[in-house]
Amino acid sequence: MMLSSDHAAIVRATIPAVAAHGAEITGEFYDAMFAAHPELLHLFNQGNQANGEQRRALAGAVAAFAQHLVSEESATPFQQMLSRIAHKHASLGIRPEQYTIVGRHLLEAVAKVLGDAVTPAVHAAWSEVYWLFATLLIAEEARLYQDAGCSPDSAYRTWRVVGRVDEAEHTVSLVLAPADGGEVPAHRPGQYVSVVVTLPDGLRQPRQYTLSRAAGDGVLQITVRRVRAEDDSPAGAVSTFLYETARPGTELELSAPFGDVVMEDDDDPLVLISAGIGVTPAAAMIGHVAAVRPGRRVLAVHADRSVRTHALRAQIAEAGARIPGFRQITWYEDLDAADAAEDVRPGRVEVAALPLPPKARVFMCGPIPFMRAVRRGLLDAGVSDERIHYEVFGPDLWNEAA
Repeated sequence: MMLSSDHAAIVRATIPAVAAHGAEITGEFYDAMFAAHPELLHLFNQGNQANGEQRRALAGAVAAFAQHLVSEESATPFQQMLSRIAHKHASLGIRPEQYTIVGRHLLEAVAKVLGDAVTPAVHAAWSEVYWLFATLLIAEEARLYQDAGCSPDSAYRTWRVVGRVDEAEHTVSLVLAPADGGEVPAHRPGQYVSVVVTLPDGLRQPRQYTLSRAAGDGVLQITVRRVRAEDDSPAGAVSTFLYETARPGTELELSAPFGDVVMEDDDDPLVLISAGIGVTPAAAMIGHVAAVRPGRRVLAVHADRSVRTHALRAQIAEAGARIPGFRQITWYEDLDAADAAEDVRPGRVEVAALPLPPKARVFMCGPIPFMRAVRRGLLDAGVSDERIHYEVFGPDLWNEAA
């Protein structure tokens, strides 16, 4: 897919200005769109709106796509970005017609922020950029809806909490079964569901939660860490609501499983590196290996604040015991002497100290600064970039400054 030649020249010349004002443009865009279409507030994570992450992610995605279109040898991982966004949109039930609303307000925001620099020719060029991007996303989302056997009109299904497990401080696992008694959809280790709740103030809000247990047993499991208020950051509205109110018998609305950071069933050794609640996809992957490919070699590396905050320890230990080639190494920032052991260490993950097997497939999940540091260590250790996969909880800001 290519821009028309006259538009390509204009976009190439104006990318620096659009990128430099990206956050201002997207801020204007969201404010105007929500004012005109308040019903869309229910689709967007208002926590990410408040802290600016969603705005920076949108600005980065649009600029990266434009650069991809006009660069002969773009380093932008465009296909990965497209897939990541499409899976997130499908989990939210995004409709094709909503792209028209977004496009109108986004281009109006560009014109308002950049002023007279947005001539009719510049407007037409960036309109083509947007609609090329939107067309690709609409097509990919249609495929995902078809594969999942759902549509934007049936994006959510009612599930009932049938079990609640206290995993760690401020962290619980919720075991869910279909309220209609129907079948549990197939899913792959590493995928997530959107959970939508109506908060006490009446705002309907979705959040994505990784399926933290391998498929089977006619249930799904998500693990929720309550986000506490900290410094200038407010408490997590949905995580707090679920932590405080979800009990056996509670009904929740869930999307079908989506997500493209998934594990293949091959014989490559696995290295799973996580921090904090980023342990959830690793837990599902370890359970899956134990069930279907126990001969696979698995190295699980985890970082946490302390033993008290380390979620899913018992579940991972049980699954790991069924894998002969399983080893776990854990770092705790706050390590009590009684908890120290050969593979339980104080401080932070030291990639250079890891016994990385040759030709390993690496999956990471945790805070972005943690994953950037680990990735640099992996590259220094000779792991090829195409064998390193990552999952981000929230808007994907991975491609900001390394």
